[in-house]
Amino acid sequence: MGGPILDIRGLEKTYKGGTKALAGVDLTINKGEIFALLGPNGAGKTTLIGAVCGLVNPTAGSIHAFGQDTAKNWREARRKIGLVPQELSFDMFDKVIRQVRYSRGMFGCPPDEARIEEVLRSLSLWDKRDAAIRELSGGMKRRVMIAKALAHDPELLFLDEPTAGVDVELRRDMWRQIDALRAAGVTIILTTHYIEEAEEMADRVGVINKGRILLVDDKEAIMAKLGRTEAHFTLAAPLAEIPAAFAHYPLTLEDGGLRLIYRGGDGTGKGKREVAELAQTLAGAGVAYTGLETRESTLEDIFVDLVERGEVEAAA
Repeated sequence: MGGPILDIRGLEKTYKGGTKALAGVDLTINKGEIFALLGPNGAGKTTLIGAVCGLVNPTAGSIHAFGQDTAKNWREARRKIGLVPQELSFDMFDKVIRQVRYSRGMFGCPPDEARIEEVLRSLSLWDKRDAAIRELSGGMKRRVMIAKALAHDPELLFLDEPTAGVDVELRRDMWRQIDALRAAGVTIILTTHYIEEAEEMADRVGVINKGRILLVDDKEAIMAKLGRTEAHFTLAAPLAEIPAAFAHYPLTLEDGGLRLIYRGGDGTGKGKREVAELAQTLAGAGVAYTGLETRESTLEDIFVDLVERGEVEAAA
């Protein structure tokens, strides 16, 4: 993985009326990585992308892309950036291939029919090249949006909720396409509500809420830092209190003493080891249980927890 391809410092955006969409965002994206930006509606994800792509004028802060200050060299930087927006936007009566050609020309690239064909084939659109866009399914229309974004061979690609509203099969297909783009050296930033996309694809994950970045880290580091294991022991007989022998475990009693709940670990396997030790200790102490359920926290658990706390300090 290379050095920074995008460096954002102190980025702020306040809209007319006083709505603060970005509140001092610092973010560095490395060349060749897939970065997932997670956040609820209204968190600032689309505004952040718009600022980098020249669609939104920041109130304060700086954006450097490919080593260039975008405020001074916006056109040069923008030629290397592709954007697949949330909203479908094209001439619905135009043919697929004409729209993709147009996008390539719009960024000043010379005509290249071989490259257009390559892009369309990679997205399973070649057979639909002469179809009017209005005749396509919703999933195919979204593929056309991706084709348009790739037509000028960007080095940095933004995917704003790329699989919103598409079926599971198409979503999986898009993940494969994203992986192929990364293999070709394209740096990808995607925003998503689908936590499994971040877990499946991303090298690093950022969480944004109310215009602030709450956390940015490697996916594995986030799981290790904020992950936990949860185990529910269903006891054969109720306990009035947790025996002293188990005092060093993070345990609580629920359901009238019939459920012993373990919440611990750190996402590195410690929780699983402790649950195994706890099961042995329970048996040795004569505390019988009739059932055991365990689960590891997911990025979704971490995301929800951070957003509910809503503070930058929550990530510390």
